[in-house]
Amino acid sequence: MPRTQIEPFRIKSVEPIRMTSRAERVQLLDEARLNVFQLHADDVLIDWLTDSGTGAMSSRQWSAIMLGDESYAGARSFYRVQNVVRQITGMEHFVPTHQGRAAEKVLFMAACKKGELVPNNCHFDTTRANLEYLGVEALDLVIAEGLQPNLLHPFKGNIDLARVEAVLKAEAHRIPFGMITVTNNTGGGQPVSLANIRAYARLLKQYGKPLIIDICRFAENAMFIKMREPGYEHARIADIVAEMLSYADGCTMSAKKDGMVNIGGFIALRDDRWLDDIRNNLIMMEGFPTYGGLAGRDLEAMAVGLEEGLDEDYLRYRLRTAEYLGEKLDAAGVGFVRPTGGHAVYLDARTVLPHMPVEHYPAWALGNALYLEGGIRGVEVGSVMFGKRLDDGTETFHKMELLRLAFPRRMYTQSHFDYAAEVIAEVKAKAAEIRGVRITKQPKYLRHFTAEFAWVE
Repeated sequence: MPRTQIEPFRIKSVEPIRMTSRAERVQLLDEARLNVFQLHADDVLIDWLTDSGTGAMSSRQWSAIMLGDESYAGARSFYRVQNVVRQITGMEHFVPTHQGRAAEKVLFMAACKKGELVPNNCHFDTTRANLEYLGVEALDLVIAEGLQPNLLHPFKGNIDLARVEAVLKAEAHRIPFGMITVTNNTGGGQPVSLANIRAYARLLKQYGKPLIIDICRFAENAMFIKMREPGYEHARIADIVAEMLSYADGCTMSAKKDGMVNIGGFIALRDDRWLDDIRNNLIMMEGFPTYGGLAGRDLEAMAVGLEEGLDEDYLRYRLRTAEYLGEKLDAAGVGFVRPTGGHAVYLDARTVLPHMPVEHYPAWALGNALYLEGGIRGVEVGSVMFGKRLDDGTETFHKMELLRLAFPRRMYTQSHFDYAAEVIAEVKAKAAEIRGVRITKQPKYLRHFTAEFAWVE
């Protein structure tokens, strides 16, 4: 049996990559104020900024687009995707949105009040921002192993149950619901075990609190469970997903991840406790409840994508891709979050750039270096994304300094990963030459998207 894990698809359409020189990239990054978010995509050779909405759709999805019903209310495309979501999640109520952060916003507006607290393993950037904008505390309670990049653990995305219980005992009156994110994007794309979800749901139930799961990468999480959690070796992915969501009272999803589409998201709920408020919020901000900011063709593509995302051959290839890059980096002595995650590899900037103080934002500096060296764009998950500048001008810093290389689905081939490994190894060899940055301009929320920087002299 051959050991090489091949792509379980054939490529039917391609687009060219513009090959830039280092001299060009130096000028382009300066014009972008040292923020790779501000680069033109045509000036990026390998774009691993995000796996959200950036993948390639299948021939089935493109065919489904032609079936889109663009009726304003009650379109058949809505009922098509509603049936798929009900089948996958086991939840009765389905509310479409244009993407995951919109799902978070309309849910949080309906379910949360200022001064409340929401525990999670880790809130990612828009989840945290949507809560904090409402005056709600976003509390991260991932297990200690999840904050140690080099430590091996099969489920580093697990929530710390002892800390959850302590928070519930002290703060239950402030908690509208508990959340958990699968996989844990902030901590390296690490999975959460079924045992942990089950125990977390049981704890919340003791205090009468619902569980909401962020299921952006639910299929990848299910594949990790099949590969790593005893008793699930022979389970179907759909059955693992069904059990995982059976413990939840609701979920939010950016379908731009495991829904395999370029735009779309949803909320699913087991009962109607927040449903009226959610739909009213949706009408004000997104659209009528049967289209939720999406065209009918987008709903049709989402229905197919949610089904295709559960394919085990695809998922096995998907996880192996990250593992393959990790093996290349390990051979080159590059530090990264171990074991590799489902949708990305996270470089550990503290080990790649050990000389750089956190005040110079090492993960951001590493991202700039990768672009300059090889035209690769990643995203910092460190003190720019999760730190804050306080009113007195001082900064808070994140526990980890990671550079996420997130892989669009069904888009890049093995040679792209080989090239990236060579570029990263070259950057590590030149680590002493890499310059830090300082922030010259920033917004109050989600500063990493639009902040401007200058080199540290």
